[in-house]
Amino acid sequence: MQRIPMTPQGYEKLKAELERLLRVERPRNIREIEEARAHGDLSENAEYHAAKERQSHIEGRIMELQDKLSRAEVIDPAKLGGSRVAFGARVKVYDLGADEEYVFYLVGPEEADARAGKISISSPVGKALLGKEVGDTVRVQAPARVIEYEVLEISYS
Repeated sequence: MQRIPMTPQGYEKLKAELERLLRVERPRNIREIEEARAHGDLSENAEYHAAKERQSHIEGRIMELQDKLSRAEVIDPAKLGGSRVAFGARVKVYDLGADEEYVFYLVGPEEADARAGKISISSPVGKALLGKEVGDTVRVQAPARVIEYEVLEISYS
């Protein structure tokens, strides 16, 4: 059973989604199915088929979340530290080619959200940054070009 690294915030977010599915979405879907059944002939009842399809999606997501939460290895970045980049690090980098600074927060694959600056430790950039120290330069092969980042700051909070 492979453990899934996760921050406390990521764990709570998945837990909240599971609770919402169990307490709100599933009961609502059951009511929708009952109402659609009441309309008669199920073979040509689009509402019924849509509700059953939604039920399938809800149940699948519930099982997926239960699995992920059971395998979660919650790691609190605030309790970590050190001079090297690791899971939970907030890393400020300088893109040498684009003359831009970026801040990445290294998280597990389940929490990755590039728009929020959260990158997976298993992504190409995440893998390249792991183990680096301030002043180190990393090269990442991107689709358009090779990106070179210089590590400017590392913090855990």
